[in-house]
Amino acid sequence: MSIRKWVGTVHPRAAVVIHDLLVTALAWWVAKELRYALDPKLIVGFESYEFPIVLFVQGLVYAWTGLYKGVWRFASLPDLWNILRAAIVGTVAIGVSLFLYGRLDGVPRSVLLLYPFVLALFLGTPRLAYRFWKDSRIDLFVNAKTQRVLIVGADSAGEALSRDLHRDTRYVVVGFVDDRRSLRGARINGKPVLGTLEQLPDVAKEAAVQMLLIALPGATARQMRQVVELCDRTGLPYRTVPKLEDVVAGRAQFNQIKEVSIEDLLGRDAVELDWTRIRETLTNRRVLVTGGGGSIGSELCRQVARLGVQALTIVESCEYNLYQISQELRAAYPELLLNSVLADCGDSVAMRRLFGEAKPQVVFHAAAYKHVPMLQGQLRTAVRNNVMATRNVADLSSESGVECFVLISTDKAVNPTSVMGACKRIAEIYCQNLNAHSNTHFITVRFGNVLDSAGSVVPLFRQQIQAGGPITVTHPEISRYFMTIPEATQLILQAAAIGQGGEIFALDMGEPVKIRDLAEQMIRLAGKKPGTEIPIVYTGLRSGEKLFEELFHPLENYSATTHAKIFLAQHRPVSWDLLQAQIARATEAIRSFNEEELRQCVSSLLPSFSWNDVAQPNNVIPLRRNEIGEK
Repeated sequence: MSIRKWVGTVHPRAAVVIHDLLVTALAWWVAKELRYALDPKLIVGFESYEFPIVLFVQGLVYAWTGLYKGVWRFASLPDLWNILRAAIVGTVAIGVSLFLYGRLDGVPRSVLLLYPFVLALFLGTPRLAYRFWKDSRIDLFVNAKTQRVLIVGADSAGEALSRDLHRDTRYVVVGFVDDRRSLRGARINGKPVLGTLEQLPDVAKEAAVQMLLIALPGATARQMRQVVELCDRTGLPYRTVPKLEDVVAGRAQFNQIKEVSIEDLLGRDAVELDWTRIRETLTNRRVLVTGGGGSIGSELCRQVARLGVQALTIVESCEYNLYQISQELRAAYPELLLNSVLADCGDSVAMRRLFGEAKPQVVFHAAAYKHVPMLQGQLRTAVRNNVMATRNVADLSSESGVECFVLISTDKAVNPTSVMGACKRIAEIYCQNLNAHSNTHFITVRFGNVLDSAGSVVPLFRQQIQAGGPITVTHPEISRYFMTIPEATQLILQAAAIGQGGEIFALDMGEPVKIRDLAEQMIRLAGKKPGTEIPIVYTGLRSGEKLFEELFHPLENYSATTHAKIFLAQHRPVSWDLLQAQIARATEAIRSFNEEELRQCVSSLLPSFSWNDVAQPNNVIPLRRNEIGEK
């Protein structure tokens, strides 16, 4: 067997122990040689029992101090402290042992003073040298290029990131940029703070940087947009570390490098919730979520499961979506009593049986069709799913003694111009009116678009960018409100906790975002240039679409609630008898597929609703082909 193969069979821990014992013997010999070197007339002598006692006692001390729990690759100050402690304690123990065995015959007292310093030097130097070699070595046999990176942010996250990158041969940290004056001219982990954030483009150019790493996990969306704008000006690729709330929630690791997402730029500050009140509403309750496989429904299921409900029933009509959320929840919460039901909420027989078996105490009704242009020409389908299915689930909730029923609505129901918005408004009216005739608390929660939800513009734009464009935007001035899916669902839970029944809550959506700006930002995040590398084409407003969404209706007189991001709309009364008559009329129209009759039903319940079946001519922006490349 060759020496190389023999060395490969030795366990790393055993090799370290052998190394340390050899070093211990060497340190004892060197300490004694140094002592006798002071007087050349004396001859160095070693008793036969010296080395066995020194090695045995010092080995026990190594084990006691936990010296071998450390890894040489990451040797640091705690390891050096352990070495120093082992050397001092070992010296005392060796001195006592030699005194008891041979009265320290042949062992001058000064040897015991020199020994711990020599031993600490001999133990610590190889460890630190090994770490330095591992951290700084360049593998000449690997062709992978190293990238010069500049870290934006010199706080604790930036410092930790630089340490991690120092051990990664793919990156070389050239320095930091940070706005804090106290860091001007400072060095962090040996790397200088080269300037402020405003100086980022100049610093990146002067330092020949190849990539920017944003280490600002606590930055707000506004601050992130400013930083990303500066990064865009450099023309360099950039990455970021996850937000603090994502790390705390377990959705990401602290120093994980990822691409900057549109959520990082459009997201808002973390929502402050009254979790005590939310837990009182949901903990140890039987909860049912309809549409539990959709974007909002699935996140509701995750939040509810995290709160420790007694049982969770998921109703979903899409087999694959139901499978996905069920598998995820079973893996994450194996103790959760989970019931996954493949069913249509409009199926009265199946839903009645389900309510009888599950006996839910809280119902979140998120099931609905939401695609505005698609529903515009399919009135019967929209009414059947968004109105009648809601009525079915609401009636069963009332009959079954459900404590709280939450209808997930939309800002498109405020002053509807589309079939989808009109149907959601009728669903709101029904739940509000049913609240007065039931012991169940019926609560409605409205909000706008959620980022990266199924069918939204974000995944559509992402696909169009990957395909090389163009990105299609309906109108250069069209704007929408956006919030993240977790924020929306958490505010839904909060609204459910503060609601008493009959309310329509509207969530604070912040500032509207122009879809054109959203498209341009997503193109930049993909490393492309808007208008040239990825063209933007304006196609004109589609049937039922508005340039902007309204969060408030003039007749609803919105008022504040106990939560800063939740508003209360004043009830707009509708006759219960009229409502019941029109619902019965619509039911019959659905059976006979009479869409003209359905139109009349909708118009009776929503007199101000205008049947805008075609886009108005002035909404369409004519575009010549040669204009695309000029933008």
